[in-house]
Amino acid sequence: MKKIAICLLLIGTLPRLAHAQGKASPPDKPNILFIYVDDWGWTDLSSAGSKYYETPHIDKLLRESVQFTQAYSVGPNCAPSRASLMTGKYPPRHGIYTVGNAERGDSTKRKLIPVKNNTVLNPSFVTIAEELKNTGYATGLIGKWQLGETAEGTGPQAQGFDFCIGGSEGTPSYFYPYKKAKAAKTPHQGLESGKEGEYLTDRLTDEAVKYIGSQKENPFFLYLSYFAVHTPTEAKASIIDKYKAKKGDQFHNNPTYAAMIESVDQGIGRVLKTLDSLKLTNNTLIVFYSDNGGMGAVTSQYPLRGSKGMLYEGGIRVPLLVKWAGNVRPGRQTDTPVIGIDFYPTLLDIARVQKPLNKDVDGQSFLPVLLDEKPAVRDALFWHFPAYLEATKGDSRVSDSFRTRPVSTIRSGDFKLHEFYEDGRQELYNLKEDIGESTNLATKNPAKVKELHDKLDAWKKKTKAPIPTQPNPAYRPL
Repeated sequence: MKKIAICLLLIGTLPRLAHAQGKASPPDKPNILFIYVDDWGWTDLSSAGSKYYETPHIDKLLRESVQFTQAYSVGPNCAPSRASLMTGKYPPRHGIYTVGNAERGDSTKRKLIPVKNNTVLNPSFVTIAEELKNTGYATGLIGKWQLGETAEGTGPQAQGFDFCIGGSEGTPSYFYPYKKAKAAKTPHQGLESGKEGEYLTDRLTDEAVKYIGSQKENPFFLYLSYFAVHTPTEAKASIIDKYKAKKGDQFHNNPTYAAMIESVDQGIGRVLKTLDSLKLTNNTLIVFYSDNGGMGAVTSQYPLRGSKGMLYEGGIRVPLLVKWAGNVRPGRQTDTPVIGIDFYPTLLDIARVQKPLNKDVDGQSFLPVLLDEKPAVRDALFWHFPAYLEATKGDSRVSDSFRTRPVSTIRSGDFKLHEFYEDGRQELYNLKEDIGESTNLATKNPAKVKELHDKLDAWKKKTKAPIPTQPNPAYRPL
């Protein structure tokens, strides 16, 4: 009996991630390189079918990774996605629904008064950086933060990051000194000095390379959060000229935007080469992910409907690649839907955090998907945007004056339901048959509408999601 007890004890202490096929267990604390690009759309890769954009380094990463074909951002723009990535919680939990004010756009065309929007992530929330730091990781942020200010005690250092370069909500310029002409100083921490004309994407890559070298003996979490390809649309002249000489198509044809994409691709290539040269690749989990869909004024996500700022697929379906050499079978695609809140529990699982500081998260670990195992059953994904987001100038794909009016959305199985609050309109789509969300099935399939609406309503009650109901006195119907 004593031998049996010892055997059971040994079995119980085997690593959680051991492969069923007898492969060696992954390391206890693999390095984590999380590459977060801004406004990078689902089709903004040559490997995604673009005949204009050139992304050879990311394409190579794709061949070495698991590719998630149905990955989603939590919000249709930057701030809610980043807050939910950091916390593992849906936006009603932290109150960050949009960038800036929720009352955006022409007031006379807003039928409702939107809910109050938070622009700062309350330091009381435990971030994934704090979790990893608590378990022994060095934690670094290089690039965009957008969830608070260091001077106000809400910057990256207050949320678990030991090291920060950038740490701002955006960039006024991509060229040094990275500021508007009249600004007193650069808005970015650690980038006060530099060379005239230095390109921000290149500089962030330089800093990432240095950081990885400085932490090669320690487990590290590097949140490499490029500002690109967010506006302002600026790129190096030599690369712009290359794309001016290249023929585009009706979907991808902006040479400056294409040049921004290429600079990020080059930077990612340099960072991955650094991991190789330091012999860290086999002990590093690498993630490539975007905070929302591409900006409709400069790119298209066809065949998806919509773009950044919308809860249609073009605004929230994003590229996601995950490489983990020796643990994740490369070159594999999965159509398992995942969303930004899922990274929190997934990274905790990968880092083998047994006693997290925060167990109350909305996300679901997709580690089984990475290991080519059967994922846990998931009933639905949710989005909640009780605000207004005005249309982008130059975006011919938006017929309304708003990209997004107050709306909640659910995806369950192949079906997706949008519920708009101004008029109670409901739109139901079968994504398997209609990825472009072109045929509204709401009147033809009322039973499915009710099923999804009931689930959405239950989720809103569970998360205490605020619903805009108060009429806007400034509204002037046409």
